[in-house]
Amino acid sequence: MASFLGRYNALSLRRPMLTGMVSAAVLFGAGDVLAQQGVERRGLGKHDYIRTLRLSLYGGLIFAPIITRWYRLLERLPPSVTLTPRLGVMLKVGLDQFILTPGIIAVFYTSMALMEGEGGEEVKRRLGEAWAPTLVRNWGVFIPTQLVNFSVVPLHHRLLVVNVVSLFWNTYLSYANAQAQKDEPVRA
Repeated sequence: MASFLGRYNALSLRRPMLTGMVSAAVLFGAGDVLAQQGVERRGLGKHDYIRTLRLSLYGGLIFAPIITRWYRLLERLPPSVTLTPRLGVMLKVGLDQFILTPGIIAVFYTSMALMEGEGGEEVKRRLGEAWAPTLVRNWGVFIPTQLVNFSVVPLHHRLLVVNVVSLFWNTYLSYANAQAQKDEPVRA
């Protein structure tokens, strides 16, 4: 395990975007597997592998590049804006959760609907029904996570921290999207 973490650390420093994309793809896919098998109890015979692929593609090709660039941008906030380390962390968490997150949740539901072959009406329906409950639940998970992440985690590991916490969050997202797809209310 130590050898794996050492290699991951080296790769995240040398190739942060690629490392983030691969780890996000794997963990988004794993979250979907947990949703289908652990929450929905589909059984392997009824597992929707295309759904798992969609979540993996979203995580690796959409989510990770956005978040990797976002974290670099937040890290470059000038000291005059952050004033103290504590204020800097609060500002980063605030920007992350109240500026980026509402949009990234909209991107998630839009991407899923489009990858499922749906059009604009379905995108609007999912956003109307699932976006707000998902955002509120996100704040409950990620405001505390990001307080720790921006306080003590080095920049090159922040996406990994989010991805690990996201393993469980992605399980919820996959389930919430499956419920939204069925036109059922999103439940916790």
